[in-house]
Amino acid sequence: MSDLASIHESIKKLQENIGSVFIGKEEAIKTTLVAFFSEGHLLLDDVPGVGKTLLGQALAKSLDATFSRIQFTSDLLPSDVVGGDVYQQSTQAFQFVPGPIFANVILADEVNRTPPRTQSATLEAMSERQVSSGGQTYALPRPFFVVATENPVEFEGTYPLPESQLDRFLIRQSIGYPDRQAERTILEAHGDGSALDALRPVMTTEQAIKIQEAVHAVRLDPEIADYMLDVVEATRQSSEIVVGASPRASLAYARALRAYALVNGRDYVVPDDVKRLAVPVLAHRLVPKNSRREEVRRVIENFLERVLASVEAPR
Repeated sequence: MSDLASIHESIKKLQENIGSVFIGKEEAIKTTLVAFFSEGHLLLDDVPGVGKTLLGQALAKSLDATFSRIQFTSDLLPSDVVGGDVYQQSTQAFQFVPGPIFANVILADEVNRTPPRTQSATLEAMSERQVSSGGQTYALPRPFFVVATENPVEFEGTYPLPESQLDRFLIRQSIGYPDRQAERTILEAHGDGSALDALRPVMTTEQAIKIQEAVHAVRLDPEIADYMLDVVEATRQSSEIVVGASPRASLAYARALRAYALVNGRDYVVPDDVKRLAVPVLAHRLVPKNSRREEVRRVIENFLERVLASVEAPR
């Protein structure tokens, strides 16, 4: 990859630009960029107030991309997300009016607060990069990236995302609270509320698309691929797991590994990449046996940590 150095420099500038307003969470930013450059989608599963919305907004502004925030509520309809055919008096005909899903970066806020019918309205958009209405298909803009949020500790009035929709998210991650020094910096940077307004683009959407295409050229050696598949296979054979990682999960895992290597300035994947991304990519795709809803995430993540400790990595 002859332009690896320039690609890494561009990614580094993007990461630093986001980090100037989303303070003290370098790994969260890096994981977000992995999902973005993999052409996947990101699920932020965390408590309110830790910056989930800010992360999506900072990415969009850093890319000079179009941004749309959709507040998912119990009365939201599918047409409120994707748009629909509206009768135009001037032409005496129906015309498709695009919904807020037609943007480069979508923030699907509290996605688990809307009924399954509306949740599923985003499935075609997330997987096919298109929506259908009135027998017509409409392509979504490139790049297209969904950042969805949900609150993991508040269950009243929520609709758990079904496995089919969870599987559409390449990565699920939590942000967590900042440390004391980072929070002091946040107080100084965001005291007057203008930090995000002052953010300027450091990458065009055209450049972002070229980096997404470059991800496909990152080398995944056969022994690294076999190591990854050993981890995937372990999720299918365990008596602790009802639903293991699917072949689609394997494809997503490989794509994320390539993007992670590129974000770190490499054109090849190493075994540590496999370990680093196992939980973010696989955990939300697994279903354990006999676990209460509030314990599922902890049980699955503990299981994957044991798998990684037991599966031998290539030397």
